[in-house]
Amino acid sequence: MHVLIVDDELLARNRLRVLLSECEDPVAPFVIDEAANVAQAHEVLHRSPQPVDLVLLDIQMPGPDGMVLAQTLRNMTKPPAVVFVTAHSMYAASAFEVEAVDYLTKPVRLERLHHALAKVRRLRAMDGGASSSEIAPAILIRDRGRTERIPLQQVAYLKAEQKYVTVRTACRTYILDSSLSELETRFPNQFLRIHRNALVHPAQIRVLEKHYTDEEGEGWAVRLHSVPEILQVSRRQLSSVRAALQGMLRKSEARSPISIA
Repeated sequence: MHVLIVDDELLARNRLRVLLSECEDPVAPFVIDEAANVAQAHEVLHRSPQPVDLVLLDIQMPGPDGMVLAQTLRNMTKPPAVVFVTAHSMYAASAFEVEAVDYLTKPVRLERLHHALAKVRRLRAMDGGASSSEIAPAILIRDRGRTERIPLQQVAYLKAEQKYVTVRTACRTYILDSSLSELETRFPNQFLRIHRNALVHPAQIRVLEKHYTDEEGEGWAVRLHSVPEILQVSRRQLSSVRAALQGMLRKSEARSPISIA
């Protein structure tokens, strides 16, 4: 893996080099370059014969800062993965908005760097070596000073609960301070509205069935693949849900055509 360390402090760059040496596989050692500012980073990115796979990026530097470089990297044909390494935790939300893989605070602990590198390796393997910046967008969950990135493909459904939105994955339930309409606008065509209070990932829909509730009487609901909850479908959205199911059925049949002897 070709790693570029971008930090204006020499001691910080040296520490990352030492930590990287403790994380690398002896059979496939890291190729490491350094830059003290954004201009030098651009030089490395453009002159290096081997594409940069990962940028360990400080944020506060003289001249253009790390956020500026991260935005520029997103415009590359095959952008490298970005892991921010900074002394300030206040930039975490902005970091994930530019699709950073991870956010490490100084002084960097070896186990945290191990964890970040494992993420980068997994994402590169999933994309056949492509960078993590080409992966689908994610929802950012902020809780008690911690920011977690939930890829959209892991989200089963989003449900409005009073002033918050429940984000449900197969493994966990998260609380997001947002609205369904905002999420629908931010991620167009990613989710299907099935009710005024719910959006689902279309690929998660397993079955559409008749359902009775005390509030609305006889109606319709969907069961999903990865979670046990039954979600109500409004009459207004029923045709959209049926159309989505038909579309997925046609795709499934196209991938695995049924032959009748």
